Amino acid sequence: MPRSRASLRVIDTGSVPARRERGAPAEGARAGATDRIVESITTAIVERRLMPGTKLAEQKIADIFKVSRTLVRQALNQLSRDRLVTLEPARGASVSMPSVEEARQVFEVRQMLEAATVRQLCKVVTDAQVVQLRVHMRGEREAVARTDVPGRTRLLADFHVVLARMLGNEVLAQLLQDLLTRSSLISLMYQSSHSAEASQAEHEAIVEALERRDARAAARLMEHHIANVERNLRLDPRAPDLAAVLGPPD
Repeated sequence: MPRSRASLRVIDTGSVPARRERGAPAEGARAGATDRIVESITTAIVERRLMPGTKLAEQKIADIFKVSRTLVRQALNQLSRDRLVTLEPARGASVSMPSVEEARQVFEVRQMLEAATVRQLCKVVTDAQVVQLRVHMRGEREAVARTDVPGRTRLLADFHVVLARMLGNEVLAQLLQDLLTRSSLISLMYQSSHSAEASQAEHEAIVEALERRDARAAARLMEHHIANVERNLRLDPRAPDLAAVLGPPD
């Protein structure tokens, strides 16, 4: 598939103390550098700046972050465990290319988890949280209107994680974050035609159901939303008719 120019943005996850006791191991600094690399690559995938199959050269990443290749390798190993990066002997690391079966499984799990999430949230959501969701909706609308592709992609994905965090369940929130990052890869791999405008409108409907505390409607709308995203993926490409493709025009 066509590749876009890869773009990594260095993310600062916190400063490291400049002075340490002589001989003390710099474990904190090393862990911080690894986390910055992981976060930057993950963000680039979510914001669709890194395409499936993109080569992740260790030395180039080390130069970008001004760290050793050992720390880059640690970050790539972590991303590999999260199934965002594929490591191959003699070929190195590249952004993962999810299979059709993996894509189906990711969306199946998302439907189950997210329908249950909004159903439960309807029981406990507060007026203040509804206001927070309305603010998020305004951010989505503004990003869509100004065609801010990375910004709107991030906000549309964050909506699902925000709902889980409103339940106070950080395990669920982290699980959804991982699934949404993989969903971003899948959408790139299989050329999703589901528009940002459609996703945003579906989010608005979900928030309205949450505001009414209508658990049945919220769950139905969430299932419909995720099904729409999956339906617009090209997971069943038809084999081309070679005669039609290669034959002379009529």
